[in-house]
Amino acid sequence: MGDRFRLEPGDADEPGTEDTVRHRELAAENTHVSALYRRLDSLRDRVGAQLRETQRQDASGTHQGRSERDAMETHHARRLTQLSAAEHGLCFGRLDTEDGERLYVGRIGLSDEEHEPILLDWRAPAAQGFYRATPASPQGVVRRRQLRTKGRRVVALDDDVFDRETLSDARRGTLNGEAALLASLDATRTGRMGDIVATIQGEQDRIIRADLPGVMVVQGGPGTGKTVVALHRAAYLLYTYRERLAKRGVLVVGPNSTFLRYIDEVLPSLGENDVLLSSVGRLFPGVDAVAHERPETAVVKGDLRMVEVLAEAVRERQRLPETAWELTIREGTVHEEVLRLDPALAEKAREAAREQRRPHNQARSVFVHQVIGALTRRMAGRLGQGLLRDEDVADIARELRSEPQVRAALRRLWPLLTPHQLLVDLFAAPERLAAVAPGLDEAERTALLREPPGPPPHTEPYWTPGDVPLLDEAAELLGPVETAAERLAARAASEERAEELAYAKRVLTEMGIGMVDPETLIDQHHGGSPHRPVADRARKDRTWAFGHIIVDEAQELSPMAWRVLMRRCPSRSMTVVGDIAQTGAEVGLTSWEEVLNAHAGDRWRKEELTVNYRTPAEIMDITTDVLRSIDTRLQPPLAVRRTGVPPWSLRIEPTALTGELPRLVGREIAGTGGGRLAVIVPRSRMGDLGGALVALRDVALADDPEALGMPGVVLTVEQAKGLEFDTVLVVEPEEILHESPNGIRDLYVALTRATQRLGMVHSRELPAMLAGVKEARERGYADVP
Repeated sequence: MGDRFRLEPGDADEPGTEDTVRHRELAAENTHVSALYRRLDSLRDRVGAQLRETQRQDASGTHQGRSERDAMETHHARRLTQLSAAEHGLCFGRLDTEDGERLYVGRIGLSDEEHEPILLDWRAPAAQGFYRATPASPQGVVRRRQLRTKGRRVVALDDDVFDRETLSDARRGTLNGEAALLASLDATRTGRMGDIVATIQGEQDRIIRADLPGVMVVQGGPGTGKTVVALHRAAYLLYTYRERLAKRGVLVVGPNSTFLRYIDEVLPSLGENDVLLSSVGRLFPGVDAVAHERPETAVVKGDLRMVEVLAEAVRERQRLPETAWELTIREGTVHEEVLRLDPALAEKAREAAREQRRPHNQARSVFVHQVIGALTRRMAGRLGQGLLRDEDVADIARELRSEPQVRAALRRLWPLLTPHQLLVDLFAAPERLAAVAPGLDEAERTALLREPPGPPPHTEPYWTPGDVPLLDEAAELLGPVETAAERLAARAASEERAEELAYAKRVLTEMGIGMVDPETLIDQHHGGSPHRPVADRARKDRTWAFGHIIVDEAQELSPMAWRVLMRRCPSRSMTVVGDIAQTGAEVGLTSWEEVLNAHAGDRWRKEELTVNYRTPAEIMDITTDVLRSIDTRLQPPLAVRRTGVPPWSLRIEPTALTGELPRLVGREIAGTGGGRLAVIVPRSRMGDLGGALVALRDVALADDPEALGMPGVVLTVEQAKGLEFDTVLVVEPEEILHESPNGIRDLYVALTRATQRLGMVHSRELPAMLAGVKEARERGYADVP
């Protein structure tokens, strides 16, 4: 960092020349920021009026007129959303360059009436110096000024000065050091992740602005900002590669629904809505996989051997009759014919269908065609084939297709299947599972078995997150279920869609509108929801190919889950963030190479975040032995601050834990000063400890949609991944350590969620690696019982 000075409003009340300079500069910045807000208001009023005027226009008329109206409506609505999102923290910085230029940096770019830029978008190339300039490499920057605002008013200035010679004697005397970054780190949490556009650091900015192609892995320890960097990268990519990504959108994958609620305000606050947030459990349309399953079951489902199990399960449904079937064919009301469907006929038809290498449901038409053809020839032979015209033979074929016994036989031999049917039938039948999964041992097959769901409406959830990759794999093998009429209609609709898409592109090009997706325009024309974002369409389409995918907590994903993501992004344009040291899932990664070499070849690279902005040094100090127990080669990230509050522990008798913990949590909530408290408990204790804690008015379980807005929340380690809280209480660390094969990694995660204070409550001995944490009473915590 360069030399620094900070300016607060109260400083102007002190006498002296230095304070006069401070007061003038604060007033000048307020004047400039006020002018920027007036420009923002003017643009919002203008765009709002244009939107209302467009909406009032007659929707009838020519096809071209309607398309033009819809395009303008979508364009104005999107621009209005972006302008509204910029209200909070519109301008947060200023760059003074060595050539005398003064550039203001903010959430969006603004120009004046003469189209001269008056505010740089933080993602613009010219704004890079705000994040990357250092005394060693000032990049033409003399001074970087951070503006801290409250509402529309500047309340403080914080300068990095890279050339002291440019300062007056009065200004040099004001250099004092506190950064806006540290001020933001010391602020209490709100239960939602905020953006960091005003405080992005150099190593973070380098990753945010990295080139689009290929897979970029961002490895970083606790508190290094992996998640927030990934989200800002999504905003940067949509800004920089708008034409390439607007049509396909960006997918952000997080570990669970709690995490998604935590981050869901970041991208809208940056004016970006063409992003789909999802967990793996929500990636299959129509399925919200929230059911729980045993860890050993999740391990089997995540194993790549399931690819062959499912392929064999599909082949097993393409059957042959063990003996010849006699099919009664009724002709009129008085005459019947009996045709034999023998194994040889069915096998020949099956081989012809399999040779097509099409998905099961599409290949069925070949199988049906072959069987009906053979039966038709046999029927025609009985009737005197040489006496029949081609039309007569065709009539026989049509009649055979409609015969109940023929239809029933075809359904038994080659049924139309949905992914849901395939998995439910497979997991409910031990004999079938044993037949198609010889590569699994008996214990693994037993882990997969479960009862089918009851008739709708189901009272209990059936699908688990581990099922979603299997459903997706099955969908690839089966293909959609379509009747012949539906296939013809789909083909006709596809041709019509192509014509409409070409026309919409021509209209948008002629009008000079580049921010509107032609497919969105077509959907609106056909009565779709106005301004329907790409994310909504992508959510409902399993085959949607995204322009870019961002994966958070990526180390937790199973090999089967990675197959799903790679299908969603054939271009392999991805940002993958995580920390191998924090892998908790039994199916998770032990190295990035094991998955990315297979899927991306040499088209991936790794970047590393090394600075811990979240976790105080006092907490990181006690995790050193935990990290070394995971892997002696791992290095902890460097913590940038201390809080003066060391971690503490408190031992409670086992019989008193359930009763004492609520009282302790109540006291801790009262001491957070409006911040957020997390109580991290072993998975096996969520029932009794969670139940006792939710009796408190201010505490909720993590599954509650409102939990992150509460003063206190009870979570398992899995639910806490990626989150941060002012205060964290880790309950029974020894149980967390031994609850799973990756318990040491889970303990590391639990200990690194706090931004201010960490306590451990236990009825057993603390793990040896935490022996340095003193009992609370020994450290003077008089308020702890």
